[in-house]
Amino acid sequence: MTMLPESIGLIIGGLLILVALNAIAARLRAIESRIGALSRVEAKLDLLVQNANLKYDPYSGVSRDVVEALRRGEKINAIKLYRQSSEVGLKEAKDAVEELARRAGSG
Repeated sequence: MTMLPESIGLIIGGLLILVALNAIAARLRAIESRIGALSRVEAKLDLLVQNANLKYDPYSGVSRDVVEALRRGEKINAIKLYRQSSEVGLKEAKDAVEELARRAGSG
């Protein structure tokens, strides 16, 4: 029984897809492991902050309007308001608002 070139191509293509899927699965397992480790670190930090009687406010020093816009998910409006209140350029305001969102865990 001879195999047609099309059949050989399909077999090779199938094998390549399986190898790619296996690599993706391995990468996802590694990511899941890192997420688990980060969750444990976060829990420990929360416990340390709580036991030290510290209050963490990611929005410290930022105008209320910017905070409210971020909480509503209005990132562009938050950047605009940040620019108005701090008199910085667009790039600096964008970076600051993104950092605020990251520290607050919302972006």
